Amino acid sequence: MRRGRPNTCLVAGEKIARYGFGEGHPFGPDRHDAFMRELKAEELDGVVETLEPRAATRAELETFHQSGYVELVADRSRTGQGFLDAGDTPAFRGVFEAASNVVGASLVATQAIMEGRFKRGFVPIAGLHHAARSGAAGFCVFNDCAIVIEQLRHRWGLKRVAYVDIDAHHGDGVFYAFEDDPDLSFADIHEDGRYLYPGTGAAEETGLGAAVGTKLNIPLAPGSGDSAFWPAWERIEQYLEARKPEFIVFQCGADSLEGDPITHLRFSEEAHAHAAARLAGMADRLCEGRVLGLGGGGYNRRNLARAWSRVVRSFLEHES
Repeated sequence: MRRGRPNTCLVAGEKIARYGFGEGHPFGPDRHDAFMRELKAEELDGVVETLEPRAATRAELETFHQSGYVELVADRSRTGQGFLDAGDTPAFRGVFEAASNVVGASLVATQAIMEGRFKRGFVPIAGLHHAARSGAAGFCVFNDCAIVIEQLRHRWGLKRVAYVDIDAHHGDGVFYAFEDDPDLSFADIHEDGRYLYPGTGAAEETGLGAAVGTKLNIPLAPGSGDSAFWPAWERIEQYLEARKPEFIVFQCGADSLEGDPITHLRFSEEAHAHAAARLAGMADRLCEGRVLGLGGGGYNRRNLARAWSRVVRSFLEHES
């Protein structure tokens, strides 16, 4: 890696580490520190520049979420009682602040990239791709991915944003929010929804109306490993080259690695390293290097630590 000013920022810290549903829960608050320990062990923590998270404002949250839902989260955050969806995503005291900090962290990285201070950014506790405009889902309270997309359009004036997702679960909260939007490029490799939550993302789902053909879903059979990932990834590269995005949002959930306790794909960390490196190279050609990596899922702590560290290393090592 070239020394000097890094091309990649990391947004991390205690504010986003708080986002989790208790010790023993798959999405526990220890995930952040598991990643940070690995980053330090690989001596990458001193190479990236670390930025401080902040809370997203109500106005920023409501660029995507309905105001009534935002208020519901705020209310249940005060009591810590009940669920924020049909039963997957429990409320806890301070959930509003914790989830707002996740969104704010993703927006801090986005701003740093758009202002030209960095080409790439990474946020470990982020990529909450299941939340819908009107509600939580699958451990995701606010959908920072979708809010970043809306901010890139409305604050920064971009038109062609690409969302790329290699989490084992389909990014349904992003897909259905933009299903009829021809300018949002969506490419998602995931475990077949017939076998895994949320049950969506069939190959036939390619968009609606004017957006037909602008979305790419690639479901893989349970047990699929790197040999299935490589040809699927080639399809994503061909798709993105044709779409010519101005910014790439990369949800790099590590629950697609072998050994995750709640999914059935068997990728190695090489899949994440390869995807990150190839996106960095493509972004350098197409969109001034602009890629935002968001950690997403991953419930085997060693897996997420290794996969996300490889993403950061790939971002750092690719220099145009």
